[in-house]
Amino acid sequence: MQSWTDVVVGSFATLWMGFMEYVPRIIGALIVLIVGLIVAAGLDALVEKIFESIKLDMFLEKVGLKPIFERAGLKLRGAYFLGKLVYWFVVLGFLLAISDTLGLYALSGFLTSVVNYIPNVIAAVLILLASLMLGHFLRRIVTASVLSAKLHAAHFLGTLVWWIVVVFGFLAALAQLNIAAEIVQTLITGFIAMLALAGGLAFGLGGKDYAGHLLNRLKDRTEPH
Repeated sequence: MQSWTDVVVGSFATLWMGFMEYVPRIIGALIVLIVGLIVAAGLDALVEKIFESIKLDMFLEKVGLKPIFERAGLKLRGAYFLGKLVYWFVVLGFLLAISDTLGLYALSGFLTSVVNYIPNVIAAVLILLASLMLGHFLRRIVTASVLSAKLHAAHFLGTLVWWIVVVFGFLAALAQLNIAAEIVQTLITGFIAMLALAGGLAFGLGGKDYAGHLLNRLKDRTEPH
């Protein structure tokens, strides 16, 4: 009976000693987490103030993003988004350091994958923004050009160009995020082929009369008189 008592007491003593050795690491991890949250919040506010001072939201409104966000029931807040992106990037970095300190290697691996994926998200957002800006710019050029040529459907053609550029940018962003990469690549290839076919048909059907006129002139020049 005494031996069983010694075994139980020894087991609890070993467990208690292991827990007491782990307590300083837990306390240190909590301190690091608190510091990380403070640093992240400070950088969040700083980044948001910087982009507010350069009037990022006003610029995004000028390139035509505000109506898109409003249709989706969202408010255009580019500076706020960038601030939160920096905030969570810093928090994930501190959580990664804490998990390594506590020996939570499975969590460390997961957090490393998330941190490594963030640049893809940033690149995808930049691709979308670039496509929206380019689409807005080309829509204005196409609309103005068609109106100056006194042709019909100027606004329709401008909107069509905008959608083509935005859809292509959306597919490129999905490819950057590695979301159904093979399907997205197939869609991009098909999209480019569709544009080439549509352009060829438009040129062939719309320019056949002029092409025939050129061929007749060439024929008249080459025939002996």
